[in-house]
Amino acid sequence: MRICLMLFALSGPLLATASPPSAPATTRLPDAPLPPSLDRVLRDYEQAWRAGDAKALAALFAEDGFVLQSNRPPVRGRSAIEAAYAGQGSSSLRLRALAFAVEENTGHIIGAYTYGNNVGDTGKFTLTLKRVGDGPWLIFSDMDNGNAPARAR
Repeated sequence: MRICLMLFALSGPLLATASPPSAPATTRLPDAPLPPSLDRVLRDYEQAWRAGDAKALAALFAEDGFVLQSNRPPVRGRSAIEAAYAGQGSSSLRLRALAFAVEENTGHIIGAYTYGNNVGDTGKFTLTLKRVGDGPWLIFSDMDNGNAPARAR
């Protein structure tokens, strides 16, 4: 009996702390202005997406680049990226940068996206970038996911 009471006494506070934390406030993070060479990557991506042009999207990536979409396996290489994007797009995509950094020939953009007339961000993304010499920035990896909570299965 004494052991049962002791376990019950110990389990009370543990159960209380196991409840899920309250959702964080949804404050819109401010835009980070990009230098023109990085902004071009986002604008070209938007344009190719709106056109539903998988070939143009794939051309924005390094030859050995990755696409890491939610609920899909990773894809690597321009031809695989083109195939992955086939049939996607053709909608109004807007990308905005939240942060970025560049060091020599590598960089990244952290951002948010929305579609159509949605108010607020639909999701977020990270782009890792690379370039050869003074060439254009190319996407080495594109990882995105939505802001909606996961559905119970």
